[in-house]
Amino acid sequence: MTAYLDHAATTPMLPVAATAMAEQLTQVGNASSLHRTGRAARRVVEESREKIAKAIGARPSEVVFTSGGTESDNLAVKGTYWARRDADPARTRLVVSAIEHHAVLDCVEFLVRHDGAKVTWVEPTSAGFVEPAAVRRAIEEDPGSVALVSVMWANNEVGTVQDVRAIGDVAHEHGIPFHTDAVQAVGHLPVDFAGCGADLLTVTAHKLGGPIGIGALVARRDVRLVPLTHGGGQERQLRSGTLDAPAIRGFAAAVVAATETLDTEVPRLTALRDQLIERAVSLGLGIRPGGHWAAGDHERRLPGNAHLLIDGCDGDSLLYLLDAAGVSCSTGSACQAGVPQPSHVLRAMGLSESDARGALRLTLGHTSTDADVDAVIEALPAAVERARRARRATS
Repeated sequence: MTAYLDHAATTPMLPVAATAMAEQLTQVGNASSLHRTGRAARRVVEESREKIAKAIGARPSEVVFTSGGTESDNLAVKGTYWARRDADPARTRLVVSAIEHHAVLDCVEFLVRHDGAKVTWVEPTSAGFVEPAAVRRAIEEDPGSVALVSVMWANNEVGTVQDVRAIGDVAHEHGIPFHTDAVQAVGHLPVDFAGCGADLLTVTAHKLGGPIGIGALVARRDVRLVPLTHGGGQERQLRSGTLDAPAIRGFAAAVVAATETLDTEVPRLTALRDQLIERAVSLGLGIRPGGHWAAGDHERRLPGNAHLLIDGCDGDSLLYLLDAAGVSCSTGSACQAGVPQPSHVLRAMGLSESDARGALRLTLGHTSTDADVDAVIEALPAAVERARRARRATS
């Protein structure tokens, strides 16, 4: 039996979401059609939009459905950059944290290569925090040139939670829109779009118990965006494409369920995370937590994120050895799996290449139990020993 500790990559669907999606899959109707079945599909979409908006403190009109986090990040970054640059040719600079997901990083690099954009990377602290003062310094190099500020709400590798309200305030002091990738935050932390200071917020369903392939960009009505896709203009003329009513219904069911259980799930997962970290460190194998960690702290580190640094090992070796022992985990962002390069997040935090290579990301979710923690602790000693032998043999 496998102990699944890779919930940050994707988490199992919640039963209520799977049921809602399955029921809708048997229904016919294009939500853009005007006949009865089309109107029924449209009702499902709009009721789901209302549920998602209510759960995250947004207005229904601010929820723009997309295919997931990557598309939402691309629409936020490219769409805002193009709109702001077209309105003011001087707005060619992006202020972005150096620890963003590649859905943001690669989007920025595309704009640099193809549109002549400039970027100021905001480096984090050694614990993984992006300080509002650092964002301010980056903006004030030339405030009139900045098109967008983008800083993720919670890091997908080391779990650090940023002060998005303060960062948004800094951006708004200079009249600059602020985007936050909240893929790891929604459903795991309290998220209030209206009060968080963001103009644009990315969310995806499969990180919180919904289906893969559906997400949203939550965008304030006064934010100007250039669409990436053109066609029917179904979503506020910002995103074209036939709306996936079954996935949207499953998405809404998952968001509601995940946010309604935060009061019990946050302390439960925090306790499991702390148990995992403390037991791993106490093995005497030279294991230490990556990023910020203090027992019981779920405000500055995601409740379910147990990021470990293990000296003298390669993360890929540890991953495969633990997999063989029945433990599923990650070395970092799942989108980078198999790429023989150290994590850009850890390198930005100041870790050496050697230390960054020996990282494991163990993430817990709604199906996690004490048995999963036990399985990791039981498998770690042998895996670390073999991984270190393999590193010595190749060095």
